[in-house]
Amino acid sequence: MVIYTQYLGASQQKEAYFKTSSITTLVANQTKEVLVFMGYQVQAIQHQDEMSVKILFEGHYVARIIEGCNSLSLIILFLSFIIAFKGSIKDTILYGLLGSALIYVINVLRIALLVWLLYTYPAQNQLLHNVVFPAIIYGTIFILWILWVRYYSTYKR
Repeated sequence: MVIYTQYLGASQQKEAYFKTSSITTLVANQTKEVLVFMGYQVQAIQHQDEMSVKILFEGHYVARIIEGCNSLSLIILFLSFIIAFKGSIKDTILYGLLGSALIYVINVLRIALLVWLLYTYPAQNQLLHNVVFPAIIYGTIFILWILWVRYYSTYKR
């Protein structure tokens, strides 16, 4: 986490104007691309007044993507677990890479779905953002952990 904190300090800008970290900007742009692919008019714009990227969906400011939305801290959490419950070096590296990629992709897709649902059902903001969508990403990580311990970890042996 120390390296991640240093990365954020080096890649974000708070003076003169705001600029989110490159990974947060990438997640916002990829979320936009998923929604554009689905046929919607979407823009991802650096917020001028805070450290976030605004998502405009069909011309309406629907959501903002902050550092916590980029999945990097969740990937670090995932990797820490599989390292703690070690397996072979080969399995650990391969599962770590594939699991991290899956978490990243699931995260981008969940944000895209969240943006669409927030636009379609704005009254459900709290339920969607605070319950449903964290359950998707944390549920994915939990399932990956179970699979790791069950099939690859030497801890159980």
